Amino acid sequence: MSETGEDLRLRTRPEDENTDIYTEDGDIRGEFLTRVGAAIADRDVLFLRQHVASLHESEIGDLLESLQTEQRHALVRLLGKDFDLTVLTEVDETIRLDIVDQMPNAQIAAAIGDLDSDDAVYILEDLNQEDREEILAQLPFTERVRLRRALDYPESSAGRRMQTEFVAAPPFWSVGQTIDYLREAEDLPERFTQIFVIDPTFKLLGVLDLDQVLRSKRQVKIETIMRETNYPVPASMDQEEAAQLFEQYDLLSAAVVDENGRLVGVLTIDDVVDVIQEEAEEDIMRLGGVGDEELSDSVLDTSRSRVPWLLVNLLTAFLAASVIGLFDATIEQIVALAVLMPIVAGMGGNAASQTMTVTVRALATRSLSIHNAWRIIRRESGVGLLNGVLFGILIGVVAGLWFEDVNIGGIIATAMLINMIAAAIAGIMIPLLLDKFGADPAVASTVFVTTVTDVTGFFSFLGLATWWFAIR
Repeated sequence: MSETGEDLRLRTRPEDENTDIYTEDGDIRGEFLTRVGAAIADRDVLFLRQHVASLHESEIGDLLESLQTEQRHALVRLLGKDFDLTVLTEVDETIRLDIVDQMPNAQIAAAIGDLDSDDAVYILEDLNQEDREEILAQLPFTERVRLRRALDYPESSAGRRMQTEFVAAPPFWSVGQTIDYLREAEDLPERFTQIFVIDPTFKLLGVLDLDQVLRSKRQVKIETIMRETNYPVPASMDQEEAAQLFEQYDLLSAAVVDENGRLVGVLTIDDVVDVIQEEAEEDIMRLGGVGDEELSDSVLDTSRSRVPWLLVNLLTAFLAASVIGLFDATIEQIVALAVLMPIVAGMGGNAASQTMTVTVRALATRSLSIHNAWRIIRRESGVGLLNGVLFGILIGVVAGLWFEDVNIGGIIATAMLINMIAAAIAGIMIPLLLDKFGADPAVASTVFVTTVTDVTGFFSFLGLATWWFAIR
């Protein structure tokens, strides 16, 4: 969940309240962890209720992630009904599932009823089908229907992220009727900033901001002051696309509608901030070839998530090695080539990674499209040419002086120029092509780009050396 101003205040509460659990670096204080660990060992429920259960859910989440597995289980058991299930939205998936597995379904069902629907769905979606159905069966009918409807939407869709509690009014109500409804109704969300205007079939007609309600006279009709909802979010829309709408139009909340245009929920900025953070983390992880790995994963799970792309890297390494094998006779005659060739490949790989990172991020944020692609390609090619000339001259001078051979310096300088240009082009073209054909460029780009720079670097350097020394 996103960190609000309230969260920041909680992190900086006065020491005399004895509730500041964070160091200046944002870590849980060691002495607080020790006290909580001792309270768990002594089964001191009173201390845990006063000093743990009273914390903000984000703070309890940080605490849970800092405790050992056995301590986490014991803490949840000791808190019992005082354990706020919202805390599970603040920890990673491995810890969340581990805690839920230790809780009876009846306890989960009782706690789920007190959560916002988006938080409830977040917890339920990772459970196995049998446990999920058992928990849903214990909820009131209306709540059960709303949660099942949200769970029916695709994973990572706006429908999964939406909150099904919202405030709606018909267009013929007056401002006075609307205000009376807001004051008297007991099933409204705890916090809201907009009132959605709907017809009898729940089709979305418009939206009304609370400041408009407060500034209008009681007799004014809602339909005269409402505005059109220009950016309703389809429930099936990918959550990342929905987040981009919020970013582009500076939204605080947005209506979520089904395929018939009927209002089914609301997406709020706090959920969107979570989506942006998750998607950014996902892109970074995938660029490194580590999938959905989390810090709490076991050794076996972590190894399993990394093996596939390491295996692909191994296969591409054999391809690069086969290029070197084509020039083994030349390498045997000129030992300097074996010393210098990793420099060409390494510099090309680093340059390509820079271009690739910028490209993948631009694709993820929809900043790079067919309209500006060629301009960016030309720019990156120019950067590759300029850097190639700069570093080619630098390495050429160093290599020439090192081995006291101007030919070696000229060869590596030329190879560096070729590989830096190839690296720039590969760094942008490979992610673009992968994206065009429906593959995730964040996942696959690194391996292919590295292969291009290795093969190009080795082939240009060793090929130029073989040709040059053959004609001399």
